Parts: sequence; structure tokens; C-alpha cells
Amino acid sequence: MNTPESREGNLIRYSVYVVGYLMAIGVIKLVTQKALLHIWDLILFFLVAAMVLLFYIYRFNREQRFFARDYYIPWLSDFGLIIGLTLAVVATRIGVMYLQSYNRISWYSFQISYLKHESSSMFWFLILAVGVVLPILQEFLATGFLFNYAFRENSQIAGILGIVSSGLIFTILGFQPSLPLLVIDFLYGCLFAWSYLYTQTMWLPIYLAVVSALLTVIMT
Repeated sequence: MNTPESREGNLIRYSVYVVGYLMAIGVIKLVTQKALLHIWDLILFFLVAAMVLLFYIYRFNREQRFFARDYYIPWLSDFGLIIGLTLAVVATRIGVMYLQSYNRISWYSFQISYLKHESSSMFWFLILAVGVVLPILQEFLATGFLFNYAFRENSQIAGILGIVSSGLIFTILGFQPSLPLLVIDFLYGCLFAWSYLYTQTMWLPIYLAVVSALLTVIMT
């Protein structure tokens, strides 16, 4: 129960992490559905976001001590990889925005809320909440904790299953009522998971997820 090798303990821990994520996304939805930002809503968001983020970081770092990694590649050591993946994310996000602007695919839920209550203060709130906080939380759930608990085996099959499972969880966490957006999010989730397996560090998938989310907010 006390180590990530316990299936029962892992299920309980993961459920607690999901509850924390639901708290954060619930506060974000509460704020974005209002026409004006209120100071108490912002205070609530900062308190919940800080609490959940710090909890995730503490737990993930603590759990990493139970596992001996076969290799580790500092994510800043391969600039070619970083630049290539960054350009891929930027290019595909621009493509998605292009299709959205011509009504070929739907808008994200938060984009619809923003367009209803468009304001400078709401824009900067979305930059912080949807562009930074949510993608970090999603990557811990869809990649970090998932691979800690279910896909630690060093095999090709485990890696493929882990990438697909991570993509599915990433899609569920940011659930959108549109099949094209679900497919797009799934592919991004798989890409982020692959980057984690390649480097064995959370920094790269978190960086890519934040870049993707920020572009989505900025290009709304």
C-alpha cells in the first residue's frame, strides 16, 4: 500500500490525484462562465491550483525514489529534438486554428466561453489557468503517475500500450464534445507520452503541453 508497486495503493492514490484535478478544473469553469472576474474567484483558483500542483510535484518526486531508471537523458541536452517537437506542436496548432476559423472543426469549450465574455482580464486568466496550470496537471496524471503505476516494464509492448493509454487519458481529462478535437488531443497526448519515454523526465512533456495550450489560448 505504501509504495507504487501496490496495485490497490496505486488505484487509491490515482483516484485522489484525479479528485484534485477535478477541483482545479471545476474552479476554472466556475470563473470562465462568468462575464466578469471576481477577486474571490481568483483567490479560490490560486489556492486550489497551488495546493494541487504542490501535491502532485511532492508525490511524483517521492515516488521516483522507488524506481531505478535504466537511463536518463537531460531534456535540454538534445536541442534538435526540442526544436523539432516545438515546431511540430506550433505548426499543428496553427493548422487546427486555421480549420477552426473556417468552421471545419469545433472550438474548444473554453474558447467558446471566452468569446462570449471576451475581456483582457479573462484572456490573462486563461493564459495562466488553461495555458499553464491545466496542462501541467494533465501531464502528471496522463503521463507521470500513469507510467509510475502501470507501465514501468522495460519492453516495447509496455511502451506502446503506455503511449496509447496516456493519449486516451489526456483526451478524457480535456474532454471536448467534438470527434475531431478528441482525435487531435489524443495524438498530442501520445506525442507528449513518447517524449517522456524518450527522455525519462517530465520536463519535456510538460513543456510541450504548455506550449500547445498557450498557443490554443493565444490564437483564440
